[in-house]
Amino acid sequence: MNKINLFKNDIKTSINYSENGSITINVADNNTLLVVAGELDSNLKKLENLSGSKIFFRGNSIIIKGEKKSNKKVEEAIKMLINQFRQDGFVEVNDFTYLFNGSDKKEKPFDDKLHSIDELIKTPRKSIIPRTKNQKEYVKALKSNEIVIALGPAGTGKTFLAVAVALTMLVEKKIEKIILSRPAVEAGEKLGFLPGDIKEKVDPYLRPLFDALYDLFGYEKIQKKIDDGTIEIAPLAFMRGRTLKNSFAILDEAQNATSTQIKMFLTRIGENSRLVVNGDPSQIDLLSKSQSGLKSSQNILKDIKEISVVEFDHTDVIRHPLVTKIVKAYQKND
Repeated sequence: MNKINLFKNDIKTSINYSENGSITINVADNNTLLVVAGELDSNLKKLENLSGSKIFFRGNSIIIKGEKKSNKKVEEAIKMLINQFRQDGFVEVNDFTYLFNGSDKKEKPFDDKLHSIDELIKTPRKSIIPRTKNQKEYVKALKSNEIVIALGPAGTGKTFLAVAVALTMLVEKKIEKIILSRPAVEAGEKLGFLPGDIKEKVDPYLRPLFDALYDLFGYEKIQKKIDDGTIEIAPLAFMRGRTLKNSFAILDEAQNATSTQIKMFLTRIGENSRLVVNGDPSQIDLLSKSQSGLKSSQNILKDIKEISVVEFDHTDVIRHPLVTKIVKAYQKND
């Protein structure tokens, strides 16, 4: 039986691998063990249902028995939950479901090296862990590149991770402003035909961005920053003629922007700024799909070293496992 330490800085937690394929995770801290297991072992039961492995306690150990491949995924899920609890003091019950989205090595959705504390995005309310290889690449790009273009289906973390990195940079005073933008034409609606002022007109289109902000920073704090202009909501059409300095600007749902509009947005970049363009090429709402400039912009800009292009697929979906199957089915049909 081989024994290794689970974390370099924690000799109290270790893993034993037996010759028959079973895995034993030894957790010395009772509180960590109970939280990871969940109320009435609910987390472990969910892992059993997802993996097909059998999971049970023996003293301060979690024992995993079943097929070798399934046992390994359960091990990764438990390691992730332990990491998260030690960093944040709580666990997200649904965070480990992504580990079971892939069905073979080509679709392996997780990276054994992802669970290092170094990979965390520390926001005011919680710390975020990039879950997949593409998410890890995306977060690295968000932190190091001036312009990032991300393409992929819903649920892959494009918006959430961009907002998390933007908030972190704002709190650390690396930037002075966050700008949220989105094409304001969707399902045939145009701003001029919608009631209310600019904020009221654009808010419904930016709901995913607001949801991420509230989750990571809190409703009252976000509203205060919107009121004082630290966080700005700007329709894409209103970006023309501006130069963005000391800012982190996110253009969401960019599949509904033309190539000319995306070019206009990207050329707003100024001193000490980051620009992010996110979109899903399979969700174009324009009257003519050929009007979308997302894929063409990717092809035009892919050789500029300062611009990072990250492509997600169904293995990066971090939502209900059924969402992954739906996305995969549609991708096959494209």
